[in-house]
Amino acid sequence: MASFVASYNGPAGQERTLTIKAADPTEARKLLRRRGIRATALKPAGNKGDAGKDSQEQPKSGMLSVDLSRLFEKPPGVKEKAIFASKLAALVDAGVPIVRSLDLMARQQKLPMFKRALTKVSLDVNEGIALGTALRQWPKVFDQLSIAMVEAGEAGGVLDEALKRLAKLLEDNAKLQNQIKGALGYPVAVLVIAILVFLGMTIFLIPTFADIFEDLGAELPAFTQLLVNLSALLRSTTALYLLGVIMLVVWLMGRFYSTAKGRRAIDRLILKVPLFGELILMTATAQFCRIFSSLSRAGVPILMSMEISSQTAGNSIISDAILDSRMLVQEGVLLSTALIRQKVLPDMALSMLSIGEETGEMDKMLSKVADFYEDEVGAMVKALTSMLEPAMIVVVGGIVGSILLAMYLPMFSVFDQIQ
Repeated sequence: MASFVASYNGPAGQERTLTIKAADPTEARKLLRRRGIRATALKPAGNKGDAGKDSQEQPKSGMLSVDLSRLFEKPPGVKEKAIFASKLAALVDAGVPIVRSLDLMARQQKLPMFKRALTKVSLDVNEGIALGTALRQWPKVFDQLSIAMVEAGEAGGVLDEALKRLAKLLEDNAKLQNQIKGALGYPVAVLVIAILVFLGMTIFLIPTFADIFEDLGAELPAFTQLLVNLSALLRSTTALYLLGVIMLVVWLMGRFYSTAKGRRAIDRLILKVPLFGELILMTATAQFCRIFSSLSRAGVPILMSMEISSQTAGNSIISDAILDSRMLVQEGVLLSTALIRQKVLPDMALSMLSIGEETGEMDKMLSKVADFYEDEVGAMVKALTSMLEPAMIVVVGGIVGSILLAMYLPMFSVFDQIQ
């Protein structure tokens, strides 16, 4: 029997190694799984220096080999992951060996980080490491959802089907995210343009008219005087101090949001914002139902499915509710009952989930719930867009009209003096 050195992560996240004897790498992995150990790497005991070696960064000894270009590398987005899963599923379904499929994908990949990850994954799989385990060594590239789907597909011998489901799931998530970005992108862009127009006219246009009115000796109305004073303030050094204060407040808010307590407080307020809070809740519900349904259908255990689903919620309040429900499910409580106790997800979704548990078709029911809420999100996005477009036009027109009105009001007093 041969000896193998297995690398794995301990309870605190530290990397550990273990030597195990087995006939081949496959048997060694089975023995490790029986012990509850998920190996990140498995090498023959004769290869010294392999254990504990970082798969992503391999600095040369005695040299400071820091590649600054890697600091600015962009990790793959949802769209790139969906394309990867779809192509890999097609290659595997066509009978192309997994190692060759990964090599082809690596050669076609343009993102440096993604290309490097696929190349290393291909080498690991060629050495006998499972695909899911090889993907797990690149957390910046492959998320827990992708890894769980691949591992479930490998365990059930249906890797191609798991990859197809993963591609469809990622495509649906990308579509949902694009809908939200489309709803918020237009009003934000218009609002930024309106602020720039207001600042430009206040800083450069109003002083010119103010000098003219001063030369004519015209008495300025209160509204015009207010804008003139505001223009003087924006052109003074005080404006720089105000800008510094605003940047400091934004930075402090960012620091506060980076803490667990701050994130919960702000996310709770976001859910209470009219229209947008409801939109975020429906989006999170659709993602939870879609991801949980896909993972359950792929054979992923329910507790792991809930943990992965909580990571994609996008809101800490919803994520905490799913994790709290997971603890109740672990104690033997039904999933629908556990989620009802949290009082976060919509009643309709919970009712459908309860029916799915009773009929034994929970994954199908959750898929239907996801379809329903995705349609609801699309309809709400269209409604918000149709409401916000004229509202933004009114805001921009109001800003420009107010400044023009402030400039024309003193002319009436000038005309009275002339008469």
